[in-house]
Amino acid sequence: MAEHLASIFGTEKDRVNCPFYFKIGACRHGDRCSRLHNRPTISPTLLLSNMYHRPDMITPGVDAQGQPIDPRKIQEHFEDFYEDIFEELSKFGEIESLNVCDNLADHMIGNVYVQFKEEDHAAAALQALQGRFYSGRPIIADFSPVTDFREATCRQYEENSCNRGGYCNFMHVKMIGRELRRKLFGRYRRFRKSRSRSRSASPHNRRDRDRREYRDYRERERDDYRAGRRHGRHESDSGRRRHESPKLSRSPIREGSEERRARIEQWNREREERQS
Repeated sequence: MAEHLASIFGTEKDRVNCPFYFKIGACRHGDRCSRLHNRPTISPTLLLSNMYHRPDMITPGVDAQGQPIDPRKIQEHFEDFYEDIFEELSKFGEIESLNVCDNLADHMIGNVYVQFKEEDHAAAALQALQGRFYSGRPIIADFSPVTDFREATCRQYEENSCNRGGYCNFMHVKMIGRELRRKLFGRYRRFRKSRSRSRSASPHNRRDRDRREYRDYRERERDDYRAGRRHGRHESDSGRRRHESPKLSRSPIREGSEERRARIEQWNREREERQS
């Protein structure tokens, strides 16, 4: 029994802990909840409570004056907000995920969850956000116990089949467009791709990399040797041509006996003509 209690202590299975706070970092009962809300002292995830105010806060699809709003304008307003928050928070470290709730219940409406790659980055962001404002409203930030958003999100909402609508107790995560996601998160993928090329993760990949590097090294060595050998031969040949005499630069041609006799007769005739 003691082992069982020790194994579930501080988890969702422990009946003294609030399961909703454990899963989504928020509870509709707030401080009046009969169960414990174990607030983490450190976490990679921050909760910015009620930060996003959509233009149709009072009635979905209608502005404060009762006029219908084009859904494209609502999405554009949301993506502008999302990009602003992402760019500001990314100054403190790499962001794993940034989720904004589309729920309507008071404890979840406009909640922004940002999960950093490192806990130190989240701590630095939390410290920097203290006392700051956004759109004239104070930013309420704290560490969140949520680390797995798959358990926190409403699967029926993702399938467009949630019958509780905006008052569901699980996250209805508002989605951004593909282009904006590629723009914001693509920087991390490019960095990870370049880093993975320079440092393989598994021993098998390291062996393959070492073999490729050794093969490339041997090929470069052979090429250098061949180039050096050709270069050395040209230098030696040119050196010999510069220092050797013209007679020694080519082998003498041996003449035949008839050619020698004819040459001697020609020399004799030329000598007789000069004497006469």
